[in-house]
Amino acid sequence: MTELTPILDQDQCSAALLRRDLLRVGPAATLVAISSQVRAESDDPASKMRPQVGDFLVRSDGEGKDNPIAAANLTIGDPPVLAWAVDPASKVLRDGSGLNQVLLLRFDASALGPETKPHAADGVVAYSAVCTHAQCPVSGWISDRQVLHCPCHQSEYDPRQNAKVVGGPAPRSLPALPLKVADGKLQVAGPFIGRVGMSQKVM
Repeated sequence: MTELTPILDQDQCSAALLRRDLLRVGPAATLVAISSQVRAESDDPASKMRPQVGDFLVRSDGEGKDNPIAAANLTIGDPPVLAWAVDPASKVLRDGSGLNQVLLLRFDASALGPETKPHAADGVVAYSAVCTHAQCPVSGWISDRQVLHCPCHQSEYDPRQNAKVVGGPAPRSLPALPLKVADGKLQVAGPFIGRVGMSQKVM
């Protein structure tokens, strides 16, 4: 039996359902819903910037949310960890846009496809947490198939194969965020590979 593991906590799931409902009134409303979920720090323009080279990654919430994530602290095959990038110099958290949220997963390096390995670090891969179909949060994890799941319209992505679409209406893969390891901690090695969010222009 397929087991679907939610990535988000209860408050985040409520926000995700709100976003899904807002899709009925169009993508512009969805963008408003996403932007309304960011923290107070979003007044800093640097917090709205996409993850930058040299940024560390920290958990979005829960225990250890203020500490850079070490590759060794992620377990192979576990559900994704939601993360934000943080500037190591200014300590600014790049949580000023919902489009900046990142999914982190760890696999045995031998399980990663040839297009995925170049942007992975110690078996850890990072992808945008925003669906490329209608910009909903990719908030589910199907553990037996090891695929990411978006509950809004059932899009699925294979994180071992560059987050390619393996189900649902999503038009393209989730953008990957290249990683490296510095002193055991995960660090951004390059910008997102591809456009974050949906491809269509918001009217």
